[in-house]
Amino acid sequence: MLVGIIGSGAMGAGIAQTAAMAGCEVKLFDVNSQACHHALLNIGESLAKFGKKGLIRPSDQVSVLGRIYVCEQLDSFSECNLVIEAVAEDISIKKQLFAKLESIVNVECILATNTSSLSVTSIASSLNFPHRFIGIHFFNPAVLMKLVEVIPAVQTDDITVLKAVSTVESWGKQVVKAKDTPGFIVNKVARPFYSEAIRILEEGIADIHEIDVVMNEQGFKMGPFTLMDFIGHDVNYKVTESVWRSYFYENKYRPSFTQLRLLEAGYLGRKSGKGFYSYPKDVDKNTIMPSEKANDIFMRIISMLINEAADTLYYNVCGENDVELAVCLGLNFPKGLIAWGEELGFTNVADHLDHLYGLYHEERYRVSPFLHVLAKRKATIK
Repeated sequence: MLVGIIGSGAMGAGIAQTAAMAGCEVKLFDVNSQACHHALLNIGESLAKFGKKGLIRPSDQVSVLGRIYVCEQLDSFSECNLVIEAVAEDISIKKQLFAKLESIVNVECILATNTSSLSVTSIASSLNFPHRFIGIHFFNPAVLMKLVEVIPAVQTDDITVLKAVSTVESWGKQVVKAKDTPGFIVNKVARPFYSEAIRILEEGIADIHEIDVVMNEQGFKMGPFTLMDFIGHDVNYKVTESVWRSYFYENKYRPSFTQLRLLEAGYLGRKSGKGFYSYPKDVDKNTIMPSEKANDIFMRIISMLINEAADTLYYNVCGENDVELAVCLGLNFPKGLIAWGEELGFTNVADHLDHLYGLYHEERYRVSPFLHVLAKRKATIK
């Protein structure tokens, strides 16, 4: 299989390495040809790390690199079976790119975007033959993260969906299918993990370290502020803003000035050496917090997450199994949110949200109708 990758940043390079490690021939293009050669160096270093861990033989490292070809012209993609775009999250740039690409590739070639939050349907509208267009959203680092969201546009035909899913699964990935809604599954369901943590900070209830520690103690590998710094505020804030706008400025997705100011200051997180924390990060201080306060923080964040997962099912964005896989594999949550809701009690979660609504009178705390459905379903099973 011949795969074309457009964009040689961290994501594009990661997808290229993933495809090459699965045995595909890969053509890598970037408007900045030097960026492509830098990507090859990074891929080589990544393969060397796999080799040191005994996950790949030295001869295979050479073979994988040998299957990746740097191209200076899009015309080189004429024989590709699949082309995946991983460029900047600008819908006009993506539309222009695919309109040009469509005249180059063969009629059987699948065209895919790696967008994390833009409308796949809108991008597909730039094509004369949108039936072969689809969203294939990898997570960073693409070579390590198992989850891939496959998002059909309204125009995508069933054959394209089947081929895309089959291809990505053959690369060793776990596929979840999502409806073309803002944020798809992971970036939709994850929003409260960040936004509610920031709200708690802004209200002066706890500081960033305390909130992170509370969530760490509940099994989260990274607390919300550590995770935002890891992702980068240039990425995380813009996704939040995109989802908020795309959901017609719904209150629960609204970005925060706290994170916007970090972005404006250039404090992007780990990549810039400063974000919510300064890096190298100081050794975590001991945090002693009353259990009642810690439980309130945890219940506030987890209730919002469970409610968002329930709402995602209510609007048929995906199935229950997919939302559980998405948060576990795409966000590294310790357990699925529906399973967590069953453990805590869906009625208890709904009651907690009703309490928050009573305090703040904000629509962000409204209970998803599907949360009550889940509560009734569990009561029936019992």
